[in-house]
Amino acid sequence: MVNLQVLAAGLRRVRALGMPEALPVGDWQGRRSTGDAMSLTLAADLPIPPEVTIASISMLGEGGHRIPARLYRVRGADARACVVYVHGGGMIMGTLDGYDSRCARYAALARVPVIAIDYRLAPENPFPAGLDDVVDAIRWVHSHADELGIDARLIAIAGDSAGAGIAAGAVLRLRDEGGPALACQLLVYPMLDDRTTAPEKPSRLMTWTADDNATGWGCLLGPAAGGPDVSPYAAPARATDLTGLPPTFIESCTLDLFLQEDEEFATRLAAAGADVEYHVRKGVPHGYELLAPRSRVTERAWRERSEFLIRHLGVSAASIR
Repeated sequence: MVNLQVLAAGLRRVRALGMPEALPVGDWQGRRSTGDAMSLTLAADLPIPPEVTIASISMLGEGGHRIPARLYRVRGADARACVVYVHGGGMIMGTLDGYDSRCARYAALARVPVIAIDYRLAPENPFPAGLDDVVDAIRWVHSHADELGIDARLIAIAGDSAGAGIAAGAVLRLRDEGGPALACQLLVYPMLDDRTTAPEKPSRLMTWTADDNATGWGCLLGPAAGGPDVSPYAAPARATDLTGLPPTFIESCTLDLFLQEDEEFATRLAAAGADVEYHVRKGVPHGYELLAPRSRVTERAWRERSEFLIRHLGVSAASIR
């Protein structure tokens, strides 16, 4: 089933931008320039809620380098929780500018501060640079909890696409390295498996293809991508031990290359004892909320994501609007 409302609106908008329909495997520069431009243009249709303030902050990574970030707060909200957000972009693209409206909306709907991380991208910075930035950012937020006015026990991590994959890898690594423990993780159509497999009959409506995926993983992992020696922190689908992980929200789409890997990861997480909430958005592709921000499926997704954060961060359900 195809959600025609979403696709008709989204495809009209993408065509209007003059974006190329396909790029060769390995062309990360082309994907970055066109993808970031498209994200910025589409995000402009998502207004930033007027009650949300945005401030730039900087964190110090373990290696001594600065990690840029942005803090989104709701005026007058007194929530003691916090969400660390990891943006998408196939490991090779994505900017904080392109995510302002989405991070601000999470802050407004869940009534909690959101901190978005500008992690280092591949191929200039291959694995584990981006993961290191996210892990360091979580530890920085935890150690600066009093300064930020939050409870160190109420830190969540969230992300979409590649960012959700990095978030899942960070949660695994923090578990193995002794913390800090996180209250929950919210993973929106996460990019989890470097062993790219194209569907037998791929939909022409897919917005992230097997060629795109091979490019992203190749930039992150080099010749190791798809081989036997990839770390589960890079590709969480490879993890053999999924015990001891926090409550997890996973969302996937029926027209998404990641549908099978996301479903398998959710099933394995539940079998390992995690509290898992799994949602499948029918008839829509990867990134559908940018393609049709005012559609019913998008509004439902925002509501369900926010409700998950509210439940697990101890925020009053009355804050849903």
